[in-house]
Amino acid sequence: MQKNTTRRRLAANRTLYSVHKKGVASVASAHKACLLRLSFSYLCCPHTFPAAPGPLMKSANAATAPKTNKAIFAVAVAQGGTERNTTALGDCLETAKVPFYESDADDWDVYASPFNERLEYTPAAIAVPTTTEHIQLAVSCGAEHGFKVTPKAGGHSYASLGLGGEDGHLVIQLDHMYNVTLDTETNIATVEPGARLGHLATELFAQGNRAISHGTCPGVGVSGHVLHGGFGMASNTHGLALDWVIGIAVVLANSTVVECSANQHPDLFWAMLGAGSNFGIAASYKFKTFEAPANVTWFSAQLPWNQSTAQAGLEALESYAKNAMPAELNMRLAGSSHSASVEGVYYGDKEGLEAALEPLLNKTGGSISGAKTGGWMDGIEHYANAEVDVTYPYEMHETFYSKSLTLKGLNGTSASNFVDYWYGTARNVTRIWWFQIDIHGGKNSAVSKADPTLTSYAHRDKLFLIQLYDRSFSTYPQLGFEFLDGWVSNTTADMDPSDWGMYINYADARMDRATAQKAYWGVNLPRLQEIKAQVDPTELFYYPISIEPALEPTQPVKSSTPEPPAEPVKVKVRSKTIAELDEELKLKLEEISGEGGAAGLEYENGKAVAMKRGVKDNMFRLI
Repeated sequence: MQKNTTRRRLAANRTLYSVHKKGVASVASAHKACLLRLSFSYLCCPHTFPAAPGPLMKSANAATAPKTNKAIFAVAVAQGGTERNTTALGDCLETAKVPFYESDADDWDVYASPFNERLEYTPAAIAVPTTTEHIQLAVSCGAEHGFKVTPKAGGHSYASLGLGGEDGHLVIQLDHMYNVTLDTETNIATVEPGARLGHLATELFAQGNRAISHGTCPGVGVSGHVLHGGFGMASNTHGLALDWVIGIAVVLANSTVVECSANQHPDLFWAMLGAGSNFGIAASYKFKTFEAPANVTWFSAQLPWNQSTAQAGLEALESYAKNAMPAELNMRLAGSSHSASVEGVYYGDKEGLEAALEPLLNKTGGSISGAKTGGWMDGIEHYANAEVDVTYPYEMHETFYSKSLTLKGLNGTSASNFVDYWYGTARNVTRIWWFQIDIHGGKNSAVSKADPTLTSYAHRDKLFLIQLYDRSFSTYPQLGFEFLDGWVSNTTADMDPSDWGMYINYADARMDRATAQKAYWGVNLPRLQEIKAQVDPTELFYYPISIEPALEPTQPVKSSTPEPPAEPVKVKVRSKTIAELDEELKLKLEEISGEGGAAGLEYENGKAVAMKRGVKDNMFRLI
């Protein structure tokens, strides 16, 4: 009865959301008002209209548990041009007791709907694990039945890569695994892969006044954000989110779990931190943390630029960012069809902010239009512009196209080209568009100061991180792609290829695979391809712009990198996995179960297919 009541409650909430979403005119008006009020300050404002009602945003109890009864998928799903019947996949997940959603389930649309409604794909099935073992078994089912496997944490991918970037993937929805636990003696946090940034910030602060550096949108999932960089309003001071990771438990394509760190499987650890979605599924993280700052001053400063002054302004911003911007200041330039401003966060008081900004504002003609000082969570809430502590379900959707650039600088011809496009071509576009140029590097930047060899993140030598965003309130026009593609090509036309790249967290899957790999991973690509060839040679973890395995690795990966077996581990032979454990592990299992290792198994038709509660959790911590 409780289950049905919960389903009715969720359905009622979704009806409210549907009615809210249909008010396009009022929503568009509110969205424009929001953007005007913020002078196109990004905050998370572009992602808050339409927004789901409160219960959908924050209540885990309002979620309906996925079914574990037998799922018969009668519809064949196309994957890579091959028709595959999903019945066998559903049978495998059901036999393994992995929670999953059917295509006709009440909650299918919640988990199968993309953030970017321009790119809608149909998964073969959606597994919803609550344990690491569930992830392993789901990976094994996908591999056994020939489906590509895609992890989805927050579901905020600009290119719908969390749904596979194409039809027919087995999606592993991670947002039911969102626990955050802080060890108050070591200040090391253990974080599950489906936690969202707002929940992570809330828990770290509540449990010990701690924090890590991360982005501003509370609904973004930790995994996609962290594994590919994780830039935000503390990065100039504290680096990228991935710089705070000290350990990851990774489920590989062969369904085994490995713990990796700088000292344990270091090549895999290096690859995961910058390109993680290509190599496995992160089942948990270990983060070091810093003490949350007591004083956080957020601000906005208007810039009275026009086409004749904007180039000089950009060049002044570049000089300031390279040479004078203090580590305590985190800032970006925000631009639209009608305004330009700088905005950000200063870790200190208002007087310190004013002194830090004075050299820049004197050269750019700007003036501070607003500044306020509060605590760490006050700053988080300001830039979230929405409910911060969100878990699941999470329903926010837009229709848009986005591009990114990472640049060593923006001056001379490139600055002139950027400004001409901004004040010329772009102003003729009537859709809602904006850009932001984050100060990513510079002599005082923690991003630039970090050793570039420690992770596979490829852009530490870049000064600017640019996001270009073009939104439509109806179907995105086919001719619209030319707008942002042209902005990028005009800006980079006279640049050396080594002077620019792109940021995978603002993914653009319209690029061909070879171009995308070079843009996102740069000089690190050859080594990443070699590691891919060793841990996922059959590309189980594939998406259209993912890293290809090297055909002939020129340098062997260090022996600490695990090698997959010739055949994937299959769910229906879990007894074989137990039989091959060494004697020490068998003894440990006997201690855990109290009845002997074999007594900790459940049998079906004479074969061990699952472990009893209490035994399975301990076993997978040991492996």
